[in-house]
Amino acid sequence: MSRISIIDLEVFYHVGVPDAERVQPQRLLLTVEMESDFSAAAHSDDIRDTIDYFAVSQRLLKFGDGHEWKLIEKLAADIADMVLSEFKLQSVMVEVKKFPIPQARHVSVTVARKR
Repeated sequence: MSRISIIDLEVFYHVGVPDAERVQPQRLLLTVEMESDFSAAAHSDDIRDTIDYFAVSQRLLKFGDGHEWKLIEKLAADIADMVLSEFKLQSVMVEVKKFPIPQARHVSVTVARKR
């Protein structure tokens, strides 16, 4: 197994427990680690034999359009399920970072899924 990682992709989604917190999209950072067998891609040098990380990032940038979440736990699970179902990979790990506590660098939730 090999891994492709997208680290700290900046997105803006409607998330938060109080209704008022979800009114405006919040800045979040997403880290997505995708595992699969990339041996065919290493041999062919063809993007069709790997995970198109640009396509994944574009999908993530639009993932929040028209949606909202109360909990980043649910958001992380939804992202993991979407990436696993839409892209050809064996497993995915998603970390969502949020910035609600001024005295902390961030709060994060991590979810992993396997095919």
